[in-house]
Amino acid sequence: MGLRRREVQLTPPRLLGSNDIRELAESCGIRPTKQRGQNFVTDANTVRRIVKTSGVGPDDVVVEVGPGLGSLTLGLLEVARHVTAVEVDEVLAGQLPSTIASYAPDQVGSFDLVVADAMKVTSLPGPAPTAMVANLPYNVSVPVLLTFFERFSSIRTGLVMVQAEVAHRLAAGPGSKTYGVPSVKAAWYADMRLSGSVGRNVFWPMPNVESSLVAWSRRPEPGDEAHRLRTFAVIDAAFAQRRKTMRAALSSLAGSGALAEEALVKAGISPQARGESLGIEEFARLGMYL
Repeated sequence: MGLRRREVQLTPPRLLGSNDIRELAESCGIRPTKQRGQNFVTDANTVRRIVKTSGVGPDDVVVEVGPGLGSLTLGLLEVARHVTAVEVDEVLAGQLPSTIASYAPDQVGSFDLVVADAMKVTSLPGPAPTAMVANLPYNVSVPVLLTFFERFSSIRTGLVMVQAEVAHRLAAGPGSKTYGVPSVKAAWYADMRLSGSVGRNVFWPMPNVESSLVAWSRRPEPGDEAHRLRTFAVIDAAFAQRRKTMRAALSSLAGSGALAEEALVKAGISPQARGESLGIEEFARLGMYL
C-alpha cells in the first residue's frame, strides 16, 4: 500500500489595512489621482466581503482590472486558483509584485501581472480567465466591462465595484428610469444584478460618490459578432433621443421612417414603442432586420 501524498498547507495572504496602504503609497511616491479614478480600499473586511459576494472559488482563474496597491488582489489570491492583474499605471505595477511577495509569498506562483491599458488588452498570460472581479475606475467602468465581455468569452461570472449610479444602470431592466445603453449592451452578455453597496469611508482617498457592487452570470449570446454589431448600432440609435418612438429613432439607421417601420413590424415590435420599454431579446430581433 503506497504512502498517501501529504497535502501542502499554504499560508493565506495577509490583507492590507489602512496603514499598509499609506506606507506602500509613500514608499513608491504614489499620490492617488482623480484622472485615473484611484481610490484604494483600506479595509480587509470589505475586501473579504467583495470576494465572498463574487462567488469566486478554488477552481477559478480571476482577471482583475486596476489592482492599484493590491488590496483586492490579495483577497482574491486567498481563494482563487490564479489571479491575473491588469494595471496601466507603471508605478503601481512596479510595486505590486513585491507586495505580493511580501504579503502572499505562498501565492506568488498563482499571480500574473499585465502592464497595459485594459481597453487594449486582447490576450492574457496563463490559464483562460473564468471570472472577473475588479474595483473599476469610475470614468472607464462600462467600456472596460463590455470590452472584457467581448474579448474573453471564457469569463462566466464576476463582480465589479463601480459608482452607484453606474451600477444601477448596468442592472436596470426595461421601463426603469436608469435603463439605457449600458443596461442593454451588458444584457447581451450576462444577467446583471445589484449585490450591495460599499461605504465611502473604506477608501483612501475618500471618493465624492457612492459605490455599489454589480455581479453577473454569463448567458448565451443572442447571436454572432456581426449580429451583435448590428444590434448595438440599433441600441445606440434607440437611446440617442429617449422621447422618440422607435420608428423615428431608427429612421436614419434604416434609411427612412418607412423602412424602420417595416423592420419593426418584422421583429414583432410596435413602431410606436420606445427604446426604454424593450429588452435585449427585442433589440436582438431588430438586429436581424436592420
